[in-house]
Amino acid sequence: MGSRSKIDFAYVAGFLDGDGSLMLQLKKRSDSPKKYRFMATVCFYQDSRHKKTLFWIRDLFGVGYVSDRKDGMSELRINGFVSVQLVLVKLLPFIKFKITQARALAQACEILNKTTLRTISEKQLRKLVGLILVIQNENYVTKRKKTGTELLKILGLTP
Repeated sequence: MGSRSKIDFAYVAGFLDGDGSLMLQLKKRSDSPKKYRFMATVCFYQDSRHKKTLFWIRDLFGVGYVSDRKDGMSELRINGFVSVQLVLVKLLPFIKFKITQARALAQACEILNKTTLRTISEKQLRKLVGLILVIQNENYVTKRKKTGTELLKILGLTP
């Protein structure tokens, strides 16, 4: 990796630290036998008047999509365990303020990339719940999120 790439990744890591978010969510899914799925997301936010930066970041990694919100903001969303892990591997050496969330999300993606919901173990599910809580607790939250007990119940891991 050349020095230009390192500079670009350092810039994007700083952008993520300031105007980004890292999420690991447990989403309801009615069309699946398990009735849930995990979703990993890295998101960058920018005033829509300056969204060229978001396209540059998308092109740098080759993943994600840019969309405009109704509030005058645009966002670059990168979803999927493989894509999120690809981005985090390149940014982790440079992330400063969201390092706890980034490490937790990278760890979750590593687990989820190696298994399926059919074959995932109870130990792995409990680890993922712990990682969701780490990320939630570090993030600025505007509305209440699920507790550990609620997440375990969704996953069928409570007595």
